[in-house]
Amino acid sequence: MRGGRLKPSEAYFVAYAERALKEANEADGLFQQPARIKMASITVIGGGAWGTALANLLAEKGEEVCLWIYEKELLPILEKERENKWYLPGIRLHQNLRFTNDLSKAIQKQEIILWATPSQHARSLMEKAAHSLQPGATVIVATKGIDGSSLKTVGLAIEEIVPKDKKAIFASLSGPTFAKDVAQKKPTGLALAMSDISMAQRLQKLLSAHYFKVYINQDRIGTELGGALKNVIAIGAGVCDGFGFGYSARAALITRGLAEISRLGLRMGADPRTFTGLAGLGDLVLTATGDLSRNRRLGIALAQGKRLEEVTQETKEVIEGVEAARHGYLLSQKYRVDMPNTTATYQVLYEGKSPRDAVQELLSRPPKEEWL
Repeated sequence: MRGGRLKPSEAYFVAYAERALKEANEADGLFQQPARIKMASITVIGGGAWGTALANLLAEKGEEVCLWIYEKELLPILEKERENKWYLPGIRLHQNLRFTNDLSKAIQKQEIILWATPSQHARSLMEKAAHSLQPGATVIVATKGIDGSSLKTVGLAIEEIVPKDKKAIFASLSGPTFAKDVAQKKPTGLALAMSDISMAQRLQKLLSAHYFKVYINQDRIGTELGGALKNVIAIGAGVCDGFGFGYSARAALITRGLAEISRLGLRMGADPRTFTGLAGLGDLVLTATGDLSRNRRLGIALAQGKRLEEVTQETKEVIEGVEAARHGYLLSQKYRVDMPNTTATYQVLYEGKSPRDAVQELLSRPPKEEWL
């Protein structure tokens, strides 16, 4: 501050702090039970751990929910056992939850579609499903990833597939959540992003539970980008842990990783505040430090000498950071953004560079100003 006037950067953070204080004063409390709203018929697309956890949450709130399952062998298990033994074992599924393998029937006449498929299958599935969407349906994209053919975030990519006359409404849901934590009703918070704040508030009430706190914003690009690229940084954090570099190194990697995601996000038109929130910093910290993180476990395994193919064959679930590393690297080239951690992970996964050499190159980079 000079002469009583704030620098632009100071003014930004003062305004941000004032807004945060205002929101905190208006809040009812982090985990207070929200007012319930009976919204609509709901389908969740994707029977992995995340899709199953979201579907069960809504069913337990009294909603009639249909869960679409890709694997035909899994369907009878769900119907007989009321448990997803493949992806979410140990969780009893609510009686309001029904299951199907028929994609068209799952979507027809449904007002709310919650999209929770692996990112690499999102485009092809929407191409099959788009014609069955009810006009005016709301699609909440809970998939975290980048569409390989367009290099857009999954939600923005699949929105383009839906015919304009369907007048579908799209929103994005992301944040620091492990499916197991949600299924076990452990407190968590997420961000729901869409341009229509009034509709966002309605969806916020639909999704929220006393342990599942949903905040809203209008930045779909930043919300989805943070959710996709944090997986790449989490692989690098796992490498740090696998080499035994300690907490300090991991904290530095997370911080610098967030910096490069933010640089790319700004170039792509995202709101910088998003990367300090649940879909940015929050999701990154969880995925880069949590023992349940598949991406972090991959990094640990690579540092211990395992090959990528070995690790991926050991799990039924998709390790999203593998594809995200390639897409993040391509985005860095497209937008000419310096993303050294993403590039190093890409080189390890796709160019055969050893994790130790990648780490050594990162440590050998010349020092620079922090905000450049």
